[in-house]
Amino acid sequence: MNRFSSIALAILFLLAACSGAPAADQPQSPAPTQSAGSVLFQDDFAQPITGWDRLLVTEGVMDYYSGGYRILVNSLQTNFWATPRRNFTDVRVEVDTGKLAGPDENRIGVLCRYSDGDYYFFIVTSDGYYGMGLFKDGQAALLGQSEMLPSASINKGLAINHLRADCAGDTLTFFVNGSQIAQVQDAALTSGDVGIIAGSFGAPGVDVIFDNFVVLQP
Repeated sequence: MNRFSSIALAILFLLAACSGAPAADQPQSPAPTQSAGSVLFQDDFAQPITGWDRLLVTEGVMDYYSGGYRILVNSLQTNFWATPRRNFTDVRVEVDTGKLAGPDENRIGVLCRYSDGDYYFFIVTSDGYYGMGLFKDGQAALLGQSEMLPSASINKGLAINHLRADCAGDTLTFFVNGSQIAQVQDAALTSGDVGIIAGSFGAPGVDVIFDNFVVLQP
């Protein structure tokens, strides 16, 4: 299934309010490098006071929910994303995530090096596809692949997936449930925020939960 055209269109996001923190809310310089494996940031979303977006609009919802963080997308070809308003250089981003309801043809993932609307994305779908790429200057491009690709490592349907994205220097590596599924080199972005993302293709009602978000020094 070729979903590249769909993702390129859908990543032209509907809501500027979902684009993360204003520049003034972010640190002026990245957090200092620590020893490999050090925890740089973590959130299990148990307390709704850790700075993530809380949004309720016709097009969808982003909020703390039942001990996790929920993103509901009610619009077609739309992505919602949220960041904790941090700034890092090299990171290893991990999260547990699963679909609560809605179509299996969706987008669920993590971000790194988010800055001024540009970022790297690492996404899976609930019917077993994945993609990783760059959103820059209002345009999306998959990296290392021409279309969304299937992977047996992705749990389908309502099952939980553990996602991991390593952004180290110019090397980007994507793991799902402990298995490396993709790796590319790209030097377009060097630092920025981290985050989570969920989106729809041709059907609304994508309802996703995230938990155990952690950022480590790679």
